[in-house]
Amino acid sequence: MAPSVSDIKTSDNVDAVVSNVANLKLANQADNSWYLRGLYRARPHLDPSEKFPPTETFEFSDAGLLADKAKPTLLNEKAQVRHISPYLGTEISGVQISQLSKEGLNELALYTAERKVLVFRDQDFKDLTPERQIEIANHFGPIQRHPTSGNVKGFPEFHVVYRDATHNRLNRYRGFENRSNLTSWHSDVTYEKQTPGTTFFFILDQPEVGGDTLFTSQVEAYNRLSDEFKKRLIGLRAVHSAVPQAEYSRLSGGPVRREPVETEHPVVRVHPVTGEKALFVNQGFTQRIVGFKKEESEFLLGFLFEHIAKGADFRIRARYEPGSVVVWDNRVTVHSATPDFNPSESRRHAVRLTPQAEIPIPATDI
Repeated sequence: MAPSVSDIKTSDNVDAVVSNVANLKLANQADNSWYLRGLYRARPHLDPSEKFPPTETFEFSDAGLLADKAKPTLLNEKAQVRHISPYLGTEISGVQISQLSKEGLNELALYTAERKVLVFRDQDFKDLTPERQIEIANHFGPIQRHPTSGNVKGFPEFHVVYRDATHNRLNRYRGFENRSNLTSWHSDVTYEKQTPGTTFFFILDQPEVGGDTLFTSQVEAYNRLSDEFKKRLIGLRAVHSAVPQAEYSRLSGGPVRREPVETEHPVVRVHPVTGEKALFVNQGFTQRIVGFKKEESEFLLGFLFEHIAKGADFRIRARYEPGSVVVWDNRVTVHSATPDFNPSESRRHAVRLTPQAEIPIPATDI
């Protein structure tokens, strides 16, 4: 059971952080009482003794298959919609995710599958409590509990993204100190047998400028390839590995809540709702092509990674601000954080809920 506000003990450090919120000059000037509830004040919870059982497989049917294709609940008369690009990305105002019915959530699944990335503005976090967030995410599948990242104490479903002057763990994990290019394309936790689908990202604190996320359409990346090249990719499988992530966490004193897994997935998968084919490889977790020699695998994956990374014309930069909720389809997109802000002046703080979906469906023809 979640702790009540009265049960949460506030440290001197937390009081200092809260007292300085106004000084951060956050873009959102709305009622921030949701932030002061205390559940999100702490930095990521990293307990090396915390353990999870192995992830079990489950039957899955996408909520988008149940949706009214006209989306009358989600895209009602109050909704204001602005597409960011032709291939992916839509900003939505006038809709509160916390108030969506089951029918509305089904429409949300369908619209996310169609548009790949949705950015909801001005969400009321007094109603969108952690408990409600978890309830909503569970509509789209069992929530993946991350084996190594920081979570919220008492709420292991949350993956916490946090960066300020004194906490920069992600940068060390990605090796950004020794890189001139800080983009790092990946789809989340694709080493799972049932990879994530409709994914939720709740923005709590955000720099006034910078700290957004780049998203690229893996559907359009596949579509740009020649038919002959597509034929060569159909039927191939690739290994996605959690081992490097776990090794880093273990060596840095962080948690390894369950032992890392490696899983084979199709290089080209099919979305169960839209029927679209998409590349399903990413630099973050894809290690090698099954059945290829090392040099052959590196050559093919290198081409695909470069093709995806160069796709500026099928990419968006989702602009974040406090009170926004970003929903994306992890099956058909890759993304990269943009750590282009000064953490000594601003804090970036968000939480992710990552429902798992189907075992990837392999494409069988072009």
